[in-house]
Amino acid sequence: MLPSPCYVVSDAHLGVATRESERQLVAFLRHVATTGGSLVVNGDLFEFWFEWRHVIPRTGFRVLAALADVRDAGVPVLMIGGNHDCWGGEVLREDVGIDFVLGRWEGVAAGWRTQIEHGDGLRPREDRGYRLLRGVLRNRWSIAAFRLLHPDLGSRLALGSSHASRTYTPRDGGRGLRDAAQDRLARPDAPELLVYGHSHVASLERLASGGVYANAGAWLSAPTFLRVTPERIVLREWRDSAEGADLHAIDHVAEKPLA
Repeated sequence: MLPSPCYVVSDAHLGVATRESERQLVAFLRHVATTGGSLVVNGDLFEFWFEWRHVIPRTGFRVLAALADVRDAGVPVLMIGGNHDCWGGEVLREDVGIDFVLGRWEGVAAGWRTQIEHGDGLRPREDRGYRLLRGVLRNRWSIAAFRLLHPDLGSRLALGSSHASRTYTPRDGGRGLRDAAQDRLARPDAPELLVYGHSHVASLERLASGGVYANAGAWLSAPTFLRVTPERIVLREWRDSAEGADLHAIDHVAEKPLA
């Protein structure tokens, strides 16, 4: 269970993000440490993350320290591995102290029956090729082979196409993930709240099934986040040192149809 208020942030892509974007994220995490009930980092916190036996990337060191401070403050932190940082392991779990999950998380978040997933590979046709590649990249033999590379060389190879995240906008405007959310929320065992990231498109919408689809957007391009309480879920933008006004909000109780 993730206590209330539950904050959700995604797609910071540290490594290609600006220093200002990283500074704002550190300030946001310090805020969560004092006011949050729980925190979800829904994938792609880093542009590239890999754990060698004795070495980790230096990118995002201050953010890792801030996440450790969030945990030290007694706030549970859940991180969903994204397509850029799916190789998390002992450092994140044991040294930073966060709950690192690869794949879907299901449970109760601030009173909502919730499913959280980064969202990569969920579009049926568009992501077919990527799903094949993902199977190779996450294979334990591929990971073992990559670990044999010198960290400088391995990082250089992994970041060779890093400009893609810096300029990434989905060709479908996020519709593919929304359609995937609509299909999942129409199932008999659907959650009340379904949270994706990955598309870099901030969204908060009650779909026809009655379930809510939410996406925190990409911190990389705009510092937006979700705040979930038992009463409502809101989409907000971080304003330097404080939470801004609600960009959108949905109450927990289903909206009544007009007469």
